[in-house]
Amino acid sequence: MALKVDITNAMKEAMRARQKDRLKTIRLILSEIKRVEVDERIDIDDSRLVSILAKMIKQRRDSISQYDQAGRTELSEIESNEIEVINEFLPAALNDEEINGLIQKAIAETSASSMKDMGKVMGILRPDIQGRADAGDVSKRVKEALNS
Repeated sequence: MALKVDITNAMKEAMRARQKDRLKTIRLILSEIKRVEVDERIDIDDSRLVSILAKMIKQRRDSISQYDQAGRTELSEIESNEIEVINEFLPAALNDEEINGLIQKAIAETSASSMKDMGKVMGILRPDIQGRADAGDVSKRVKEALNS
């Protein structure tokens, strides 16, 4: 719940500082949190909140690619700014060395030897990388590690 409190406090700060764009994005985050809580009738914990934020970033990245293809750079820029604000609330990103270390540990833990074991490896990695690394990139690295 600490992350949710941080987001609420950030909203208050943005209101005081009259940062309209930042405030809009933070309200979108809080709105999505509330939607999930109401739909699922739960109180969201920090790990679930990180997955919601990661999903919001993925949606914005998809929108950016579509806007760029359509030549709508002004809309693409808005989405990029929203990603920056959302990223402030995510845990620190993993660097390449840390990702490779987690992959090797997961492969050793599952005794993975071929591509058939990729699901097991990704299942172990998913909680560790959620919100901290791009799952698609990690998946490619796992494939490379299992193929070598």
